[in-house]
Amino acid sequence: MLRHLQVAVVVAHELAHQWFGNLVTMEWWTHLWLNEGFATWVSYLAVEYLFPDWKIWTQFIDETVEAFRLDGLVESHPIEVEVGHAREIDEIFDAISYRKGASIIRMLESYIGASVFQKGLNAYVKRYAWKNARTEDLWAVLSEVSGESVNELMDSWTKQKGYPVVFAKLKGDKLELDQSQYLSSGKLGNGHWVIPITLCYGSYNARKNALLREKLGSISLSGIADSQKDAGSQPNWIKLNVGQSAFYRVQYDDELAKRLRAAIAVGSLDATDRFGILDDTHALCSACKLPLSALLSLMDVYRKELDYSVLLCLIDIAYKVSSVVGDAIPQSAADFKSFTINLLQFAAEKLGWEPIPGESHLNAMLRGHILVVLAQFGHEETKVEARRRFNVFLSDRSTTILPADIRKAAYIAVMQNVTTSDKSGYESLLRIFRETDLSQEKVRILGSIASSPDPSVVREALDFSLSSEVRNQDAVFVLYGINKEGRETAWLWLKEKWDFILKNWGSGSLLTRFISSVVSLFSSEEKADEIQEFFSTRTQPSIERTVNQSIERVRIKAQWVKHVQQQDGLVELLQGLAV
Repeated sequence: MLRHLQVAVVVAHELAHQWFGNLVTMEWWTHLWLNEGFATWVSYLAVEYLFPDWKIWTQFIDETVEAFRLDGLVESHPIEVEVGHAREIDEIFDAISYRKGASIIRMLESYIGASVFQKGLNAYVKRYAWKNARTEDLWAVLSEVSGESVNELMDSWTKQKGYPVVFAKLKGDKLELDQSQYLSSGKLGNGHWVIPITLCYGSYNARKNALLREKLGSISLSGIADSQKDAGSQPNWIKLNVGQSAFYRVQYDDELAKRLRAAIAVGSLDATDRFGILDDTHALCSACKLPLSALLSLMDVYRKELDYSVLLCLIDIAYKVSSVVGDAIPQSAADFKSFTINLLQFAAEKLGWEPIPGESHLNAMLRGHILVVLAQFGHEETKVEARRRFNVFLSDRSTTILPADIRKAAYIAVMQNVTTSDKSGYESLLRIFRETDLSQEKVRILGSIASSPDPSVVREALDFSLSSEVRNQDAVFVLYGINKEGRETAWLWLKEKWDFILKNWGSGSLLTRFISSVVSLFSSEEKADEIQEFFSTRTQPSIERTVNQSIERVRIKAQWVKHVQQQDGLVELLQGLAV
């Protein structure tokens, strides 16, 4: 099912280029986002129209998250980026041009209204048909149609890198707001934005909108507060950036954060907002703006979560926190994994191993994701059942006991038992790889074979990725499966094989994935220095931005590790959550 969704989005994206790219073409690479950002946004618009049951706009938030991650770096770039050399072009086909571009389009559509936005786009395409256009041309047409000063709102989002975080504090009947630039490093940035603020007060029926033009601002709650009388002793929650329609993060004061946790626990918030609160809290925690305990307390109220996108966000955060806890307080690593297993038990029991008649395609996809993380985090029952099903599949490939959606969980469980002295599971997976003609199955196996805890097996898997048996475009999938135990092996391998990799992948964007996939596994200043030294004599325009971004991420994670080590009570908290 995941493949169907991905194909639908890709096909819609490419069809959208008939209008955004072909009929109207960007004037220069600086305006690449007019092609890619719009095609990305239109692809979700089209899929939502064709397949409403897929809830594609909830999954669109994943696009925003990927843009957030890149745009929180000092080494990010504006949507409109100056291109001075042809070899720099490949590097701007990234999450900024595609995902941030799509996200700010959605933000603008939400601000001026869908019908007005559609009229404006129609006028823009007609005016610039068979011509070249700049970002300013689009803003001018939308301003004419909407009567709004679109360039005033949007210039701050396209001409400067980064994005804001809005700190919200309740004071009497006013909500005080303070914007600053979010940086993953936690450092102060000097960015300033015109921000479309939306909020709900205790109900989605009680809404208020405003523009935050200055650094500081406030919104009176008296009108909507009167319409939403607090029930008993429970004060009403306040949620900003309703539906996650705008490209900014929110940090709530302790009281507002407490109210939101309670609202999530009783099911008062929509999936998009549950996703946004969780992702924002993780981002603030990783930037050392919140203690890890704040994130753990929030994660704990998601025990009854069943939404596909929200659970994928929870799983993604669990992997990241597990890595940091493992480096910062290794004695608590097992407790955090047990906590994550506890969080996912409700969903795991609801979904089980077998397809449920009439279930949604999202639940069908979710089952595999949950089983993978349970296997990776050491849930014994999952591992035993996964290996049992794998053995049946190994002897009978036509069996229905191990459908494609859950197969990776079995492969991961098998690889966790593979060592230098017993490589039977690894060899079985390679046999399946060689026998199948399905590219999806080959990719699934490649993404699993480097997950062994034995560094020697990891090295063998990495060498296999460069062999003639693996298509060039598929080699990087092996890197995606490397865990903490294999990261040093992967780095040594990358250095040793660099000349070969550069020769074979040096002319395309795949080269950057070799770098980012391996480098991102580390979390110490010493390793960041070592990586920087290695690439100091090997950099070139096509990889320079990626190298710098990857090293910056390592330093950010190193800072988070140190911050976690300084926090009191985490060992005891994790022990309690693990029960």
